[in-house]
Amino acid sequence: MSASSASRRVALAIDALRHGWPIRVDDAFTLLPAETGFAPQASAARMLISAARAVTLKLANQREAAVPEAPVLIRAAEPFDLDAARAVADPALDLVYPMKGPFAAEHLVHGEAAVTALELARLAGILPAFLVDPTPVDDAQAVQSGDLAQWKDTARLAIASRAHLPVEAAQDAEIVAFRSRDDMREHVALIIGQPNGDRAPLVRLHSECLTGDILGSLKCDCGPQLHAALHAMAHEAKASGHGESEGGGWGVLLYLRQEGRGIGLINKLRAYRLQDQGFDTVDANNRLGLPTEARDFPVAARMLELLGVRTIRLMTNNPAKVAALEEFGMKVAERVPHQLPPNPHNARYLDTKRDRTGHLL
Repeated sequence: MSASSASRRVALAIDALRHGWPIRVDDAFTLLPAETGFAPQASAARMLISAARAVTLKLANQREAAVPEAPVLIRAAEPFDLDAARAVADPALDLVYPMKGPFAAEHLVHGEAAVTALELARLAGILPAFLVDPTPVDDAQAVQSGDLAQWKDTARLAIASRAHLPVEAAQDAEIVAFRSRDDMREHVALIIGQPNGDRAPLVRLHSECLTGDILGSLKCDCGPQLHAALHAMAHEAKASGHGESEGGGWGVLLYLRQEGRGIGLINKLRAYRLQDQGFDTVDANNRLGLPTEARDFPVAARMLELLGVRTIRLMTNNPAKVAALEEFGMKVAERVPHQLPPNPHNARYLDTKRDRTGHLL
């Protein structure tokens, strides 16, 4: 089967999950998403959930729990319908529906197919939980585990359009849009200053944050980081004649459509709700059965490659981001710190980034 067909199957499977339609993975099992599933009479003897969720239900051991997004197959005394499945799937509902179970964990034969299913749920922005082989069920969208690699292949990403875009920080900026055939996310780059192949640009990877970038949320530092990065690049671009470090440079801001570090807007808001219950940002993500870090850094490396950039000065407080870009062929000549003052609402968030995800703050 061609790479194009494989990538298309993943795109169709993601679309099916968003609509609440079933998928069939590797001919191993048919899965109906617990969150979005639309089949009023459907029920199933088993569910597929994440290890982190299974820990909450007292079903996973410590080895499984070390990978929050690992799959676990569970069975209950009575079949699951969609209402019961949603209560099992969403930890934010635990205070509303405290009595669940008892459940038993079953041996998972088709491990690779199960991992693929939970990854597809994350890409669709839904909770990683499914009814397994439900009845009755409509025709399912078929997908293979190996298809994901083709869908994620950054060689499929290309420049779709570009235009002059005056922005508050720099009136001579250029915006460049990128599109991949089967991925509906359209990433953009904002180029500030005159590209100069002899000088490494100041680069910032900024993951989409609707709440911070647009609404001015104080729970994170995304909005201030975005605007500070643009102003720093504009400063670089002003030829001052006082040496290379003080002007005449250029900058590239990559705006990646990877809300919530890759877990999606709705799951990010679910994590916020868990934070309101006392969990930090890492534990909140993991409690949802989602990884702490799910951003697609190869996409960023490919965007820079398409812009003709091979060496960069990276604005980040996260050494792991430097390592990720270097792994995919980008030379990071310098890590430029990008720290802003905390506020009372995001101080714990920043402490968690420092203490649990290795940020240099």
